[in-house]
Amino acid sequence: MENLLEQLKSRRSVRSYKADPVPQEILDRIIEAGLYAPSGKGQQNTIIIQVTDPALRAEIVRRNCEIGGWEAGFDPFYGAPAMLIVLARKDWPNRVYDGSVVMENLMLAAHALGLGSCWIHRAREEFETPWGKELLKSLGIEEEYEGVGHCALGYAGDEPPKAAARKEGRVFYIK
Repeated sequence: MENLLEQLKSRRSVRSYKADPVPQEILDRIIEAGLYAPSGKGQQNTIIIQVTDPALRAEIVRRNCEIGGWEAGFDPFYGAPAMLIVLARKDWPNRVYDGSVVMENLMLAAHALGLGSCWIHRAREEFETPWGKELLKSLGIEEEYEGVGHCALGYAGDEPPKAAARKEGRVFYIK
């Protein structure tokens, strides 16, 4: 239990990655952790898309920049060589909650396996576009899914930041 608590306290978002590819065996273990996230009524209405293909990664970076309003050339994925995109069934009322728990499991598993991670937004906007819908169709996904987030993954290029002190007054007790 102490190790788990230490992992929870020491995981930080990484915003600088080495170009080294992440071995598929490690990605598979991280994905497995995401698949074991709790879900509303046990419905498991989330999916994960692994992206390590450089051309598709570059296209997602370009689209993410466009949605975020950044200039071409900026990488909102900070050079991470892999990403796991979490989506949830659009008709499921718990989609954002279920997808968020998957994202947390992915990031914690990455940390436990020696990788850096960072939650990158704008997946919802990406998969609302015709391009996003076509990407899903190309994977054989016919149902309507909403993007929850991208989990950028890779070996940290810099030392991750230390945790900030926890703010006081955030816990209330009723005994």
